Amino acid sequence: MGAGIADGSYRDPYRLPGLSDSGHALLLRMINHPMAPRYRNRSGHKLTPAELQQAVAFEKQVAATPPGHLPDAYPGWLQEFIEKSCRWVPAYKPLRGKPFQELPTWTRADLSHSVERYVPDTVDVSRLILFSTSGTTGHPLVVPSLPLVASRYLAFYLAALREIGIEPARGADHVGILLAGYQEKCFTYVSVNPTLGESGLAKLNLHPNDWRSESHRGPYLDDMAPEVISGDPISLAELARVGMQHKPRAIISTSMVLLPAQREYLETCFACPLLDIYSMNEAGPIAVYDTARQGYRLLQPWLHVETLDASGQAVAPGEVGEITITGGFNDCLPLLRYRTGDYGILAMSADGRPLLRALQGRPPVRFRTPQGHWLNNLEITHALKHCALAQYALHQDASGQLILRIFGPSAGMALARIALHTLFGPRQPLRIEHLPLPTAKVIQYTSDLAGSGPL
Repeated sequence: MGAGIADGSYRDPYRLPGLSDSGHALLLRMINHPMAPRYRNRSGHKLTPAELQQAVAFEKQVAATPPGHLPDAYPGWLQEFIEKSCRWVPAYKPLRGKPFQELPTWTRADLSHSVERYVPDTVDVSRLILFSTSGTTGHPLVVPSLPLVASRYLAFYLAALREIGIEPARGADHVGILLAGYQEKCFTYVSVNPTLGESGLAKLNLHPNDWRSESHRGPYLDDMAPEVISGDPISLAELARVGMQHKPRAIISTSMVLLPAQREYLETCFACPLLDIYSMNEAGPIAVYDTARQGYRLLQPWLHVETLDASGQAVAPGEVGEITITGGFNDCLPLLRYRTGDYGILAMSADGRPLLRALQGRPPVRFRTPQGHWLNNLEITHALKHCALAQYALHQDASGQLILRIFGPSAGMALARIALHTLFGPRQPLRIEHLPLPTAKVIQYTSDLAGSGPL
């Protein structure tokens, strides 16, 4: 049975409490399929009956509470959140009584140095779950969580799906969500989602390392027929190559910038809508791209968003600032004016929905043309938006030469060369390198030139 388990059972009262016979049969089908990948780990929701009820109630609460964000105003829940955080979180206790606008800001480096200082004293550490993340900032981070906290992620994905008219099916007769990765080493498992009637959940790795044969990938996915497939632009680019004939109801792209041309390519390839979600491990899903409103629409009702300058002051309306968040749904890691390291413009749509526009991962970088003019990396993203690039990185060395590294499919390479020479001018030295899809995140924009840093 290849990837099957030795004892023929997947019952585990600790990881999968209350697993039904039909749910167990679904797990065995996913893991014992003759073309199944190597599922290297075991995982499960770990929800007690009481926690399962709370998870269902949270989904309903999110569905009934659209995010509200008024310019120059604080949400009603904010003051109570600050008071509780300053009462129970060791790192925040010295700040009790300070008004919100006088609170300092924190960064990933702060959490990375001593994350335990940001965990409330009230958390039941006996059930703590730790998620490791490397990111691209040089500050590896362990994110504390709990089974109930982990279950809350789904509520925001469901809200985004419902906005485009998709209500996932319930029941243990099908695979509901497949999480696709593409890494040399990847945490992989099968499970069920109890709030969706034990529909199947699988985290698999599309990298050949985890398959007995690359040719098994497409047929296995066809037989599993997941309703929704989630991945990042790298794994989704590989998904488009595996020969899958199945058409999911939706694709979800997370973690990395997705160029419009690549989005159109993936939507055409899979014949379904694609949700581009801005998320991070510290805060979960933050916003989803809304084509009609031309921006990333905020998803979390209890997450306050600011855009700040380097000194911690709010930028003027319409200006790019560092996205800074307060609140969230992770009771183990309440965030208080947390600088995400990402940049954008906080705006309101015509119908009053809070948006993030001009979203940029990592600090802005400037690039210099042969004529001595400076271009913001946002202009480069805009110039390349019609190129179907799964992942790329642009570097300018000390001599002014541009090095564009294109990862994965190379169909957009010629267009990318034209786009950069159009933007920088025909005299711009440019070298293009074509590389395999990366198995880890890359920093998209870098420069060795003086004066290229954040403005």
